[in-house]
Amino acid sequence: MADWAPIAKEYDPLKAGSIDGTDEEPHDRAIWRAMLARYVPNKGVTGDPHLTLFVARLNLQTTEEKLKEVFSRYGDIRKVRLVRDLVTGFSKGYAFIEYKEERALLKAHRDANRLVIDQHEIFVDFELERTLKGWIPRRLGGGFGGKKESGQLRFGGRDRPFRKPINLPNMKNDFYGEGSSEKRNWSREGMRDWRTRDRDHERSRDKRWPERERSWAWGDSERERDSKEERSRGRERKDRDR
Repeated sequence: MADWAPIAKEYDPLKAGSIDGTDEEPHDRAIWRAMLARYVPNKGVTGDPHLTLFVARLNLQTTEEKLKEVFSRYGDIRKVRLVRDLVTGFSKGYAFIEYKEERALLKAHRDANRLVIDQHEIFVDFELERTLKGWIPRRLGGGFGGKKESGQLRFGGRDRPFRKPINLPNMKNDFYGEGSSEKRNWSREGMRDWRTRDRDHERSRDKRWPERERSWAWGDSERERDSKEERSRGRERKDRDR
């Protein structure tokens, strides 16, 4: 916890795939690919990486001239490199802007993030390919993820920093100790009580059942006797009327 930071100081694919950097096993295949990758930064890229800004989520119609016009307000620009497809020549939606001074770089990093250019909200960060040790690009399963929440989530970057791990104190595991035995005993006693109650209830019900049968039988005999008496009374009335 002492060396914890929301932004990664050294790239580790396993940590980048964890929301708080504490995972010990990769949870998707892309992390495995990134862990097995041996990536070497592109030697054809020139310029000072410590003065270079990474700009992503651009409108595919945005041009180098537009980027230079917008980012020149933060300071003098040395070079703008819009990454394009080698076959089609179309923009891939991200670019690198190299400034002449560190002050301009820091100002653009602070103020240009989430700026809207050509109806697109952009993302701005420092260049990581040549400055962050162990960097693995997104196409090899690394990176810090894109805008889609349903995609491969990577943490430790500016857009999605690490969450602080929960520091749980070392607690004695009494779940399987004496406390649990007391709970088990209590539960067993409770089960015994319920079972005895059920048995007593059944026994009392069995005892009451013959009494109810006798009472029902007695009630039937009484009804039969009453009906006989009523019939005999009716006959006597008929005889008198005659």
